Amino acid sequence: MLDSALGYNRSHGLLTFVANFAVPQMNITLSLDERHGAGDLAQVVRDLNAYLAQCIRKYDNVILCDVDAIGNSLGKQYFLDDMVYFYSHGASFFQDEWDRPPHHRIEAIPALDTVYESHQAELLAAVYEQMVSTYRTVRQMDQVKAVIFDLDNTLWRGQIAEDYRPDRQPWPRTDGWPLGIWEAIHHLRARGILVAICSKNDLALVQDRWDSVVQPGFLSLDDFAAVRINWQPKPENIQEICNIFNIKTRNVVFVDDNPVERESVRAALPDIRVIGSNPYLVRRILLWSAETQVLHLTDESARREVMVKGQIAREQVRNAKTRGEFLDSLGTEVSLSRADHEADRNLGRIMELTNRTNQFNTTGKRWTHAEIKEFLSGGGLIFTFSVKDRFADYGLVGVVYVLGHTIMQFLMSCRVMGMDIEYSVLAGIVNAIRKGTHVGAVNGVMIKSRDNGPCQALYETAGFHCRNNDGSGSMMFSIEGNETCIAPSHITLKM
Repeated sequence: MLDSALGYNRSHGLLTFVANFAVPQMNITLSLDERHGAGDLAQVVRDLNAYLAQCIRKYDNVILCDVDAIGNSLGKQYFLDDMVYFYSHGASFFQDEWDRPPHHRIEAIPALDTVYESHQAELLAAVYEQMVSTYRTVRQMDQVKAVIFDLDNTLWRGQIAEDYRPDRQPWPRTDGWPLGIWEAIHHLRARGILVAICSKNDLALVQDRWDSVVQPGFLSLDDFAAVRINWQPKPENIQEICNIFNIKTRNVVFVDDNPVERESVRAALPDIRVIGSNPYLVRRILLWSAETQVLHLTDESARREVMVKGQIAREQVRNAKTRGEFLDSLGTEVSLSRADHEADRNLGRIMELTNRTNQFNTTGKRWTHAEIKEFLSGGGLIFTFSVKDRFADYGLVGVVYVLGHTIMQFLMSCRVMGMDIEYSVLAGIVNAIRKGTHVGAVNGVMIKSRDNGPCQALYETAGFHCRNNDGSGSMMFSIEGNETCIAPSHITLKM
């Protein structure tokens, strides 16, 4: 049944949501000591849901929607029919026409909703909202790339300078919402979302008291990719953190308990998302929002924090050398490969990069799984490249879409910008297109936007010539067969 229902997914790559089964409200066993055993029908349905989750993993672009979890949250007593109908039916209850007036019984049957309160409309609305949220995650809409935290009354109760003095006891408790936020920070890090601190405080005091205040020691200052604890205006510190991370403020969430600070940040950085007024909501927003979910946890996502710290160390060296000396000292290696099948193991990372990269993205086009499948089946090629230097292994950081002799889209993570990686890759792509064929010109498409300024000079700098500019921002560049695509000498390109 599942395979038949997923026919359009298999043939066209159509994004498909699959609902799981509603587990009965009670354990159904012959005796109490057999609960959760083989004869417990509720356990059978739980096992069936686990089996279903495993089954759909062999399909591409199929996502499980956990309807059973929604039922648990809203209360199955308000919709599940197992108090009336047989246990494995697993649907919403309703009153049969025969049971309604005119009655066929000596004693009238009461209206069902007077016996069992019905919240079916709320259930359907919640299921729909889960689908919308899942769709937003799959399409990576408005994705959060970093969360920046204040300290006092945000990561802990009270003020570290006043409420955690050695001579003042007892200190505020750390159980409850502070522990919840500390754990949430680690979940964000595991998803590849960067975390940072921006606080008006004394750095030495925070460093001195941190281990005493953050008890148990779930969290350390080293867990944050960037720390700005000083007395500068918070908008300045946040902008500096964004510059270090190479991300836009619209991809950042700032958490602060102080309404004045939140408003000052919002006024200076209008694209940023700001929360923190209610500590009971912070964890839920950060962990459950569609914008903080990820479709695939790639190797690069899991290593993002390490890569950023390597990038910060790299930038510190950059400032102490001339640009030429700095680039020569990196020992940069670029590995260029081709993903020519929709089942390629890097497809998750390819889609993540394609749909999250804004600054170094020559067209800004977002791709669906179905579009990538159609592109490859129509003769298109997708090249990927990975980068490492003496500071870090950055993993797969770039994707290039090629159709025929035309580079349709070139995109690269901002994490490796400024190292001339793009010119080495572009030269490799041009050589790959020319290899074994009598190619005249190799073309490159550029669509200018307000976000992709860092890549707008890519083709011209590499030796391409502008052939078509319609004035709307869409441009076509070309390099002839007898012309050489400029490649930097300090990078080792492996193909």
